[in-house]
Amino acid sequence: MLKLHRHSLLAAAMAVIACLLLYASSGETKPFSAWRWMDIIAEGGMAAVAGLWFLMTLSSRPGGLVTRLLAGGLAAIMLGSWADCLDEFFRIDKAAAWDNWLEALVPFGMLVLTAGIYYWRHEQFMLNDHLAKRERLFRQHRAFDRVTQLADAAYLRQQIRLEQERDPFGQCALVLLDIDGFHRINREHGPREGDRVLQAVGHMLLLNLRNEDLLCRYAGDRFALLLPGTGDAEALDVARHLCGMVAMMRHHGPQGPLPVSLRFASEPAQGEADALLARLSAAIDGPGLALPQAMPAL
Repeated sequence: MLKLHRHSLLAAAMAVIACLLLYASSGETKPFSAWRWMDIIAEGGMAAVAGLWFLMTLSSRPGGLVTRLLAGGLAAIMLGSWADCLDEFFRIDKAAAWDNWLEALVPFGMLVLTAGIYYWRHEQFMLNDHLAKRERLFRQHRAFDRVTQLADAAYLRQQIRLEQERDPFGQCALVLLDIDGFHRINREHGPREGDRVLQAVGHMLLLNLRNEDLLCRYAGDRFALLLPGTGDAEALDVARHLCGMVAMMRHHGPQGPLPVSLRFASEPAQGEADALLARLSAAIDGPGLALPQAMPAL
């Protein structure tokens, strides 16, 4: 982010150096015994802290009015405090007005910083309002399964309808995937291990899908996959590939490796969503299509 503000950083660094050269060339160096250490620490510390805040602001924000006001105010406070600090090392002629003008940068910078905070406050209100709307939309229109963190069956039905409305004559496939013998896993290893299997299968499926594909946990040990722009033959290839990847997955249970395999059914995503899902569920419960539990490593 600092690369975006390199001109501001360069200008601030040059101003600090120029201020030092100005005092060194125009003033008389004070003897060591005349240095007031409390003033040096206080004014130098304020300059250092303001400079640090200046860097932190530029490193965390893009350009814009709020950034310019915040950074400009902090830079002015830094330079004014730096001038105050240099006063402890150099004796400046009382008739020199520039010394007072430089020191006046501190209250001026505080005014600019206050304006920046005011606009930053409005910016935060707008962001909070935007996030609240997004959160409300998210909560109302997309529910997640607690175990797998995938969208649930209600969201799947909604997306099937939306996809049909978006492109009534386009290709779109729906695949239902079922974990073989999942009840046995729950019975022999416990529900917690069953949840771990569901999570592992969900992660493996997601790794092998396109960004535009939608994976949901339909029910129990079943996952549903909506494939926009995908025909029947391609959907079968995708399903077989997913089953093969899960079969090669090395899932380690509490008692050693636990083989996991899937069976699937696929149809074009046409017609009413509930009827479509019912047909796929019936196909899964029948002979279905499955891959063996283990496949040779590639």
